[in-house]
Amino acid sequence: MTGKPWRTAFFLCGCAAFLNLYATQGILRELAAAFGVSAERAGQGVSATTLAVAIIAPFVGALAAPFARRTVIALAAMGSALPALLAAHAGSFAAFLAARFAVGMLMPFVFAISVAFIGERFAREEAAQVSALFVAGTTLGGFAGRFVTNACVAAIGWRHALDVVAMLTLLVGVAIYACLPGSPREVNIEREPRADAAPSRLALLARRPLLAAFAFGACVLASQVATFTFAGLRLAQPPYGFDTMQIGSIYAVFLLAVVVTPLAGRVARHRSPRDLAVCAALLALVGALLTLAHGLLPILCGLALGSTAVFVEQAAANAFISQTAGAARSTAIGVYLSFYYLGGSLGSVLPVPAWRLWGWGGCVAFVIGAQALAGLLALLFWRTPTQEPAQERSARIRYV
Repeated sequence: MTGKPWRTAFFLCGCAAFLNLYATQGILRELAAAFGVSAERAGQGVSATTLAVAIIAPFVGALAAPFARRTVIALAAMGSALPALLAAHAGSFAAFLAARFAVGMLMPFVFAISVAFIGERFAREEAAQVSALFVAGTTLGGFAGRFVTNACVAAIGWRHALDVVAMLTLLVGVAIYACLPGSPREVNIEREPRADAAPSRLALLARRPLLAAFAFGACVLASQVATFTFAGLRLAQPPYGFDTMQIGSIYAVFLLAVVVTPLAGRVARHRSPRDLAVCAALLALVGALLTLAHGLLPILCGLALGSTAVFVEQAAANAFISQTAGAARSTAIGVYLSFYYLGGSLGSVLPVPAWRLWGWGGCVAFVIGAQALAGLLALLFWRTPTQEPAQERSARIRYV
């Protein structure tokens, strides 16, 4: 079950998970003008979505359990087009935020179920590669959502630009259903998990390595959201004076991660996720420092390095949790996503005072602090188990 259709399907799953998530990040000025709010407050269109993901993610495994994996992923992707359309035509800022929140409630069903599916279908070494390919899909989706929105604003306005992204999400959802093979019936070959397995599962989630991984995810996405929320505002100011289309074009730096992340997945077959995460955190620090330059080229190089590092960190975290959580894999992924997107919500809010006081330098200080903490968490606490946990062996399933 490791053929090209599977890999293509999981790449598309990654695209669907991120197409709508950050689509409004590059049109803050247009949103501010339309709803009569500040540009900083318009950034809540992103934080509302990521906050919804953080709230619903821990419950995704239980809610999706009765249904086939392919059905859940595809319907969540297609269904997210409706609240995305509602956000595009909202009559007030409150209605806009509510619709964006609804988009976020569906996204964990794409992301968490896809990652869990990868862990179930592939052996440990190959799972790291497929997980990296999935994250590369999230990279392309994140870029496409931002770029298409900004590219269409000048021609058709921001509302219809968001319509286009919503339709793209619908089409990707249909493609996922077509490409992802149906899930055969799952059968426990040994015995049903006992009721008393729950405490041991909770104890497993409370282990330091997994707690560190959850906090790691929060730091990583906080740094990413802070970087690209305020980079657009910075480049719109003198001496750069970027218009909406030009701001959208800076997200092309994500395309580097589309190439680098799958390569990192191959490296992960021979190196531990901990090593990969620490190296990526160091790369993110270098990228953040480069953006302090005044020239456009070093700024873009810094953004490219920083965004690539974040996606490599995400691939490393997915691999580490899959290897460490054992029988609690689905729950662990949901909790990780909760922390990850809670960090994303904070990333558009916490840097605001620093941005107002010190401008871009204050934002960079926040990013450096978040990435330094992420690197330390991985370095000090990530320990990959040398053998499969007993709980995972007892709960192993086969497909018939």
